[in-house]
Amino acid sequence: MEEVEIIVAHHERATLRVGDVFLKVDTDQARADAEVAAMALAPVPTPEIRWRKPPVLALAALRGRELGRPGTPSAASSEAWAAAGAAARKLHEAPLPPSPGWNPDELAADLDRECAWLIANDALPAGLVTRNHQIAKAALRPWTPVFTHGDLQVAHVFVEGDEVTGILDWSEAAQGDALFDLAALTLAHQEHLSDVLAGYGTDVDLDALRAWWSLRSLRVVHWLIGHGFDPAPEVAVLEAQLFQY
Repeated sequence: MEEVEIIVAHHERATLRVGDVFLKVDTDQARADAEVAAMALAPVPTPEIRWRKPPVLALAALRGRELGRPGTPSAASSEAWAAAGAAARKLHEAPLPPSPGWNPDELAADLDRECAWLIANDALPAGLVTRNHQIAKAALRPWTPVFTHGDLQVAHVFVEGDEVTGILDWSEAAQGDALFDLAALTLAHQEHLSDVLAGYGTDVDLDALRAWWSLRSLRVVHWLIGHGFDPAPEVAVLEAQLFQY
């Protein structure tokens, strides 16, 4: 008898694995609809949809293994990281998806709220939050919208050898800043940034990309704490940023 493996679960959604099928349970059907639509549009490998019966979406397992895990050294090759960068570039060159995503003004307001919460609730040292808040503002400049995955973290990219076999979790896909995806991919894995950029194949604004490391980390710590997850990798990124500038 095949066992049920809980991949992730919180009050918004859950992902289970049974054999070679992943079952995503999401009570927000608009979000689930957006994920299915984004996978259909994306010009990169995505999981095969086995069946869908709301609130459950059944996806075939991808070949290979995750590119890495947040806060854990990656065993993937430099070539695999470069392949992930190339996949990101292919996605960013595709026609825009319908969702407009965040704009700089909305992100700035959200960042202000999150930083205020972190300080008011003593979730992080005030100096750490304030300095990274200043760094993060460099990301909030006008950008040319591209097709972004929206949560391109290492655990969502699967590789086999030096090949990307698929990218998971498209519920946040939208128009956005290309550097947001590249920052998410290299968050807590900054040592692989050069590999990713080699595969991406074009010059990027490194200051803006590093600013996204601060912005993404500051915005997600509150959510992670509230859903019972350990924000240690994001906190480590925020601490490392102090030595980068």
